[in-house]
Amino acid sequence: MNQPITGYRKDDEDDWVAELACGHFQHVRHNPPWTNRPWVESETGRKEMLGQLLNCKKCTQGAPRDY
Repeated sequence: MNQPITGYRKDDEDDWVAELACGHFQHVRHNPPWTNRPWVESETGRKEMLGQLLNCKKCTQGAPRDY
């Protein structure tokens, strides 16, 4: 289920995590060649992606909110 990005935070390992409108968190790592998200590396890039949709697997599974 697609959910908009509402914010960001860093996890305990200093990786970026997107906060989604549904209340779930999702890692948004830039780890080429497996995951190509160069926008996550800069504050400007992250701001530009606010509101963009990510597929939330936790919603599909019916998981409770992360926050």
